[in-house]
Amino acid sequence: MAKKQWYDLAHTDLVESPGLIFYQERIKANIQLLVSMINDKSRLRPHVKTHKSIAVTKLMMDEGISKFKCATIAEAEMLGQCGAANILLAYQPIGPNLDRLIKLQQQYPLCRFGCLIDNEGTAQLLSALSLANGLKSDVFIDVNVGMDRTGILPKNVLALYNKVNEMDGLMLQGLHAYDGHIHDHAFAIRTEKAKIIIDTLNYLRAEIQSRFKYQPIIVAGGTPTFTVYNTQTDFDCSPGTFALWDKGYQDAFDEQKFLPAALVVSRIVSLPESNLICCDLGHKAVAAEKPLDKRVSFLNAPELVPVSQSEEHLVLDAGEEHHYRVGDLLYGLPYHICPTVALYELATSVASTGADQIWDISSRKRKITI
Repeated sequence: MAKKQWYDLAHTDLVESPGLIFYQERIKANIQLLVSMINDKSRLRPHVKTHKSIAVTKLMMDEGISKFKCATIAEAEMLGQCGAANILLAYQPIGPNLDRLIKLQQQYPLCRFGCLIDNEGTAQLLSALSLANGLKSDVFIDVNVGMDRTGILPKNVLALYNKVNEMDGLMLQGLHAYDGHIHDHAFAIRTEKAKIIIDTLNYLRAEIQSRFKYQPIIVAGGTPTFTVYNTQTDFDCSPGTFALWDKGYQDAFDEQKFLPAALVVSRIVSLPESNLICCDLGHKAVAAEKPLDKRVSFLNAPELVPVSQSEEHLVLDAGEEHHYRVGDLLYGLPYHICPTVALYELATSVASTGADQIWDISSRKRKITI
């Protein structure tokens, strides 16, 4: 009899496919590992874009994490529903999202919401809207530290900081810098690149402290550089993928010992050729933005080679003398877990006690109530 693996489900006949499975003990272990890797848990501001769920957020809060980062109004509302103390929308609200941010503050007055700003015009709009509603909104200046996606160049930060600091409807908290362009496999290279950003942010902080007589908060980095910022700065850190982990980060970052804690399960639905098998893991069930061979790895069938994928199907080459049959269950570890989770409304959360639960992936939506 084959040895039972950590991912084996107890009642496979009841498991729907394709399906998203969360492993509770592993998620808890990942959260505890994260907390152990930093000198002060108050510096942790995990990004919830990976798991998008109230249940996982509350597991983090149980470990003393009180600050969070998110990318959408729906994710911010999910955090409000959890009663998170401090919530940063790591996005600059534009258009109707400005009103939605105000409504969040009104509906969840015990939660402190903030957002990013990278231009004077948007800051003025948010300031005026905040004043009209009797509020002062927290904002962080978004600094472009090399990713060239959002934010302003460091040389322009102080001028904008001065203007935003004078707006009555805003409370300027500090700086935000995301370095998603740094994802080198070698830790030494990531460290070298991150140190340039650290020097830049420390310079800006010193200038702000000198000019405005207070020390700004700095929120920096994601998962790849967490293991630099956690020990070489006093910045707030915002890893996200750590909670569930995935094949891409597992292969890339040797020094990070987080456990894969979420899988997609799939069943073989057809045997179209002597060497081919087809399972129900199409584009709608696993993130498909990466090349075909970098979308999913099957833990119980690592030899399978992807041939093609469509909306509902994934065809794999199993070799001429394979043993697979229609109905066989495959356990897939996604290469990119964040957009994979966003494809599911629910996750089956399993525990060693056998007390499985259904967890709502509530903030996969663009709108919850607000």
